[in-house]
Amino acid sequence: MNKEPERARNKKNNRNQGTFGKWLFLITVSLFVLFIVRFAYIAINKDVQHVNLRSKAEQIYTQRQVIQARRGTIYDGEGNKLATDTSRYTLYAIVDHHQRSNSGKPLYVTNKKKTAKILARYINESSAKIEKTLTTDGQTYQVEFGTAGSNLSVATMQKIKSYHLPGINFVATPARQYPEGEFASQLIGMASPKTDNNGTTKLVGQLGLEGYFNKQLTGTNGIRQDKQDVYGYRLANSKGTVKPAVNGDDIHTTIDPQTQHLLETKVNKVFKTSKANAMTAVVMEAKTGKIIAATQRPTLRSAKNPVWRNMLAQDAYEPGSTMKVLALSAAIDSGHFNPNDTFNSGTWSLGGGKITDWSSSGWGAITYKDAFDLSSNVGFAHVEQNMGAATWYKYIKRFGLLKKVNVDGMGSEVSGYTQFRGALEQANTAFGQGITVNELQMMQAFSAVANRGKMMKPYFVSKVVNSKGKTVKSNHPKQVGKPIKAKTAKQVLGYMQGVVYDEKGLGHMYQIKGHRIAAKTGTAQIGGANGYSKGDTNYLYSMVGMAPAKHPRYIIYITLRQPQNISTPAANQIANVFNPTMKMLLNRQSTTKSAKSSTVKVPNLVGQSSQQATTKLGKKHLQAVVIGSGKTVRKQSIPAGQQALINQRIILRTSGTAQLPDLSGWSSADVEQLAAMLHLKLKEEGSGYLVSQSIAANTQVKAQTTLTVKYKPKE
Repeated sequence: MNKEPERARNKKNNRNQGTFGKWLFLITVSLFVLFIVRFAYIAINKDVQHVNLRSKAEQIYTQRQVIQARRGTIYDGEGNKLATDTSRYTLYAIVDHHQRSNSGKPLYVTNKKKTAKILARYINESSAKIEKTLTTDGQTYQVEFGTAGSNLSVATMQKIKSYHLPGINFVATPARQYPEGEFASQLIGMASPKTDNNGTTKLVGQLGLEGYFNKQLTGTNGIRQDKQDVYGYRLANSKGTVKPAVNGDDIHTTIDPQTQHLLETKVNKVFKTSKANAMTAVVMEAKTGKIIAATQRPTLRSAKNPVWRNMLAQDAYEPGSTMKVLALSAAIDSGHFNPNDTFNSGTWSLGGGKITDWSSSGWGAITYKDAFDLSSNVGFAHVEQNMGAATWYKYIKRFGLLKKVNVDGMGSEVSGYTQFRGALEQANTAFGQGITVNELQMMQAFSAVANRGKMMKPYFVSKVVNSKGKTVKSNHPKQVGKPIKAKTAKQVLGYMQGVVYDEKGLGHMYQIKGHRIAAKTGTAQIGGANGYSKGDTNYLYSMVGMAPAKHPRYIIYITLRQPQNISTPAANQIANVFNPTMKMLLNRQSTTKSAKSSTVKVPNLVGQSSQQATTKLGKKHLQAVVIGSGKTVRKQSIPAGQQALINQRIILRTSGTAQLPDLSGWSSADVEQLAAMLHLKLKEEGSGYLVSQSIAANTQVKAQTTLTVKYKPKE
């Protein structure tokens, strides 16, 4: 056997193994060196593929928590909350049987039937359907209950929690609460939760003050950061950083709650009984422009067909004969009005068309004073022609029509429009057709008549206050022009009294015993794409009233659009709003003007116990009437700081159920204040002092209950 070739092969194999070993050693050393170099680079520069490791570690071991800013509160003129933050809750149930606490206590639903039975009491779902939802295939972690289990109030959440049901939990989302419901809802607006791309939910304002002042109300969220170890515990030597939240600004309005409540009640009743398409009412102080009450129907919170616009600013309409107040003012002020001159009423051909009175047969030859009392369109077409289109248009502009009023807090205002071309259309504008306006413009123009020629800008936001209590914005009475002379305004007020008290006047229903009223009614055909609508129900009925007539303090303007039920004339339906509201205001004014020797200043009783408040009033010789089962006063019938007559009743509203007191001998003013505070529907008969009430004394009453009372004069 030849062993030489075998040795040669072994020798060659040994050489190959040695070479492989050397290369393996070199590769291993090279990789180790590369690793050391790379590790050193990372350790020195703390960067991997352009990712900063120090920053990444900070992110992993630093907990960031958002501190939610509180949205600002909206208040009425007495400091009562009209809009405030709250939370709404979504209900969910854990059904995974592996979920237990550290002590072994079940954290899932253990008794489906019992749980379903209890939940059915508080959410709009049957117990059978809830139990079916809770029954799963064993692979599900948690279940929810759709719309029935979402948007739950704090009270509902707390009631469910009180049962301590295993596995039942809630997720809170920010929400907005409006304690007064429809109360001035178009002015207040609405804020709804919106979730951004980061999953953060916040409230966003829509319409009214909520939308107009959304940025100021929102505030700025804060941040809390803490460094933690891998187990989630805060590191002992780390310093947490906190950027505090800045709460939103608060908005204070000029709304007088007593007037607003009464106006809401009266408007709501007329709107329903008249079956109108829409209705509005505004109350403004004549000398300041301060809006103390305003409402509309439908509202954005109406259960049926809510309206997402503010009709005061966003509706342009033809005002009808209330425009004659301004046309009369322009004619007198420019020296083109003779009340004793006559014209032929009924119809008048002008500019290729025909102008017709509401009574097409007319009243024969009548004076221009009668034209105002009888609301003659033909008469005011003559008035416009007599002063000239250029002069009338100049006064239209001077009264602030056809341009925005720009009231703080009311966005998207319309300007109004008129072509004002040709003799016919120019004449039509003098009686409120062929020209559109908004209600803010009309209120501003009316203020010039009520305020000796000085035109005041309407406003309803008194101030904006930041989270530190500093006033960052405020509004005050602002004169925006003097379109007519003081003596002109005085004359116009005289003619407006004629509408109410002259034999020919159309406004007799607006008389209020013991007070002098100046007013003007209006009826305007509603225009459309194919011209003016026909039929008795296709009109916009309106009235403006000012009182006391000699030196008006208040202006009330009401519109009623397309009432379908006209069994009661529209003017009388409007009187059902105007008369009680103006009467309450004037009675309150009379009380304030009483001699100092017979009056006392009403203290602030809100927040005090009913016993403390009663004692305070007793010391001031005022009668306390406590309504409600609660212990703390929430509202008082006469605001703090105002004067009250000795022995006058001060109604104190606490929380809880309300029982109607014995009203025997009460004045109508006191009864109306009580009804407004309790949101009762009030029917009054007679005059003087109360002798009977439809609801017995000490009977529990709820809002919107009808109370019928009768008065008789004292013998």
